[in-house]
Amino acid sequence: MAVGGPTLGAVRFLHVDFGYDLDSLLIEDMNIDVRPGQTVAIVGPTGAGKTTVVNLLMRFYDVSGGAVTVDGRDVRDFPRSALRALFGMVLQDTWLFHGTIRDNIAYGREDADEEAIVRAARAANADHFIRTMPDGYATLLNEESSNLSQGQRQLLTIARAILADPAILILDEATSSVDTRTEAHIQHAMRELMRGRTSFVIAHRLSTIREADVILVMNRGRVVEQGRHQELLDADGFYAELYNSQFVGQGAAVGQG
Repeated sequence: MAVGGPTLGAVRFLHVDFGYDLDSLLIEDMNIDVRPGQTVAIVGPTGAGKTTVVNLLMRFYDVSGGAVTVDGRDVRDFPRSALRALFGMVLQDTWLFHGTIRDNIAYGREDADEEAIVRAARAANADHFIRTMPDGYATLLNEESSNLSQGQRQLLTIARAILADPAILILDEATSSVDTRTEAHIQHAMRELMRGRTSFVIAHRLSTIREADVILVMNRGRVVEQGRHQELLDADGFYAELYNSQFVGQGAAVGQG
């Protein structure tokens, strides 16, 4: 990648080994090749290690062996602040601060004008509910953002990510705490956000990631299978077992870890 050039979003894990304890590797010889714009879903039961992949990608931890690269450049060669600036994150636990709705959407892009903020809110399906608030975009959120529903808070964080225009997305797509109509809005907003961007989705409801370009199936800290949805179903392995068990359990989430 040319220094100072645009980030395309190609991500590779090359023979990656990792363990929080050097004597006990959680990941061994992981190889992933993600092309710009692809969607990678990371699935597995609670405690499988899904977040470990994200932690290595953003350099919250360094690999024990091998390398993680973005556009051909080892993530260890980036200043941490520059590396993390490439990513946008939408997590299940939303983070908003005491301030106006406008300021919360514009967080991380202080130069954004009103038109850009509204455009991002529309793309996130948030503009309508914002305009029903007492002061619209100038509505002040309290310390706990309790004057918004969980779904509304999630839509604002998606609007923030759309406005920030990151090269690579990390999404926790769990929406178990919202009603069906709100979930549909959130899923639509996430699709809008992911369009044309490299995306890593920590998936809970497997029915939502059938179109992913690559599905990494993790168990006990290891990638036990990878492929596309139908390939993994046809293999009749661990993914097929997880997928089928969700429908038996009426769509229960796989797990958060």
